[in-house]
Amino acid sequence: MRKSLFSVCIVLAIVIVSCAKKGSITGGLKDTLAPEMRSSLPKNGATNFNGKEIKLYFNEYVKLKDVSKQLIVSPPMERKPEVLPYNASKFITIKLKDTLLPNTTYSFNFGQSIQDNNEGNALNQFKYVFSTGSYIDSLTIGAKIKDAIEVKSPTFVSVMLYEANDTFNDSTIYKQVPRYISNTLDGVAAAKLENLKEGKYRLIALKDVNNNNKYDPKTDKIGFIKDFVTIPNDTIFELELFTEQPKFKVFKPTQVSGNCMVIGYEGNPKDVVIDVTRNGTFVPSAVTKLPKKDSLQVWFPQMKNDSLAVAITQNNYKNNFVVKIKDQKKDSLSFNSPTVGDLAFREQFTINSTTPLVSIDNTKINLLDKDSAKVSFTTRYDNFKQQVLFDFEKKPLQKYKMQVLPGAFKDFFENKNDTLNYAFSTRNTSDYGNLRIPLENINRYPLIVEITNDKGEVLESAYLEKGNSVFFDLIEPKKYTLRIIYDDNKNKVWDAGNYMEKRQSEEVIYFPKEIDVRANWDVEQPFDLKN
Repeated sequence: MRKSLFSVCIVLAIVIVSCAKKGSITGGLKDTLAPEMRSSLPKNGATNFNGKEIKLYFNEYVKLKDVSKQLIVSPPMERKPEVLPYNASKFITIKLKDTLLPNTTYSFNFGQSIQDNNEGNALNQFKYVFSTGSYIDSLTIGAKIKDAIEVKSPTFVSVMLYEANDTFNDSTIYKQVPRYISNTLDGVAAAKLENLKEGKYRLIALKDVNNNNKYDPKTDKIGFIKDFVTIPNDTIFELELFTEQPKFKVFKPTQVSGNCMVIGYEGNPKDVVIDVTRNGTFVPSAVTKLPKKDSLQVWFPQMKNDSLAVAITQNNYKNNFVVKIKDQKKDSLSFNSPTVGDLAFREQFTINSTTPLVSIDNTKINLLDKDSAKVSFTTRYDNFKQQVLFDFEKKPLQKYKMQVLPGAFKDFFENKNDTLNYAFSTRNTSDYGNLRIPLENINRYPLIVEITNDKGEVLESAYLEKGNSVFFDLIEPKKYTLRIIYDDNKNKVWDAGNYMEKRQSEEVIYFPKEIDVRANWDVEQPFDLKN
């Protein structure tokens, strides 16, 4: 009996273990459903609203994510509403801090900010609407956003409508919030403005860095429609964002050495004239640009404990300063070259100086190839950048040596160089690629043809006043982005628009895909400019 009972126990244990191995308890299917709003107080779409608090009730616990960035209140409120709670809850409370406008429809678009607490499923573009009047405004317009010069459109762009009433003027957008606002949010280049009232409006788009619903030219990008828009309107408006070029102005000079002062500026310093005087007598000076800074360097003879008058003019702009000069260490003359090792076929060998040069004696400069044969060259000096540029016929797989003898360079202070030695080489032409671009359906001339890298940096450019083909030979093998700029003012650079002048940016057309140029390849890529 005892053996039989023991055997039965063993069998039962095996059966139980076997059953346990057949499966395991799980949590069921993953929740993929967004939360639902069950009710609200007042109800969504309420009229004659005059309260200070709104409650939204949901079918499950929800949380708020990036609500400060995602929530779009239209019309905007000077004192932003408080949205609670900060932790998971089955309801959301909106506490209004601002005085509401009469007979106005308000909308609260939460974007993707309301999510369920467990899986983070978002209640997409949930909107709560109420009116302080007797009805809900229901008109809409749409807008598409792109960047005027960059290939990628920015995210979180505000699209705004200002009512064209008796108090509106072009400077209103700098001082006041708009009547209506929407946002492209993340990864979308379009926006819809809803619950609008019939009327005439100014339509603008802002990359609103300060998030204050006003145009700040120093930080914000702007796009605008030149004429007022009327609502109702079924047009999908396209706005191109650009950063305005500020008008030229300078800031107070600062002495940085015994013979140099630095002047910060805004805008374009082209054609600026700077005169330096001491007790009404002209002081010789030189003006250069501080590398990688929006600053000018003004060089002057070393002096002790004196004052200099600095007069700055550019077209109609004028400004005057008095700078007290202190006894400081003066700048010394030295040189460097950005070329290290290889010199690309499309580049020029360059020597930079720390102080501005006034003369170059080519007879004291020797350029030799690997066989010690002299190579003919010419030089050009860029005064603004303090660069000596050398032009000569480059040959493949060649090694070069340059020796600059004493006295070849003389700077503004009569200093001369000691012996300078440089060595560099060229690669084989088969290490590069060639790109030919036939242009079709050119609308007008002149135009600028540019190839850029994935960061938007211009690597090569060409200027066309006639013809329909561009050649970029012996370029580095890589993928390029191609764009065309219609240079309408013929100044050989792309110009951004200006809001107050109601001038749009110069037109830019991108080739729709990257161009892959490989080593030892000849690539021909036709580009149809027809829009």
